[in-house]
Amino acid sequence: MEKTTLIFVGIIASLVSFASATPGIATFYTNYVPSACFGSQDQGKMIAAAGDALWNNGAVCGKMFTVTCTGPRNPVPHPCTGKSVTVKIVDHCPGCPSTIDLSREAFALIANPVAGIINIDYNQYAYFNSLSSPLLLR
Repeated sequence: MEKTTLIFVGIIASLVSFASATPGIATFYTNYVPSACFGSQDQGKMIAAAGDALWNNGAVCGKMFTVTCTGPRNPVPHPCTGKSVTVKIVDHCPGCPSTIDLSREAFALIANPVAGIINIDYNQYAYFNSLSSPLLLR
């Protein structure tokens, strides 16, 4: 019964967090190594650099975020694919116009790369310790 209650609470928390996603801006980049968080260690392709608003002196390094395209920021019509992507923050993008600078591969999953810059909603992504089930955090 206790495990069922915990799962139910996790589902409700996820829904509340998803409903209160933070709006932002995303761009993309293509040179992934070295990174401010992990140096020369390759962290894969589903990664991102944090803009100044998220960076917090590197405290965001290694954190996971789920990102969803919500619309265009330039004349490219209908850039969004309707999908979301979960990325790991591996770098800092000082002075970037975006909140999150996605890898090109991550950007292409949620939007047409021709757009170059998009409006997004994002949530920090975490895990339950005992269940290993994902939970979106706000």
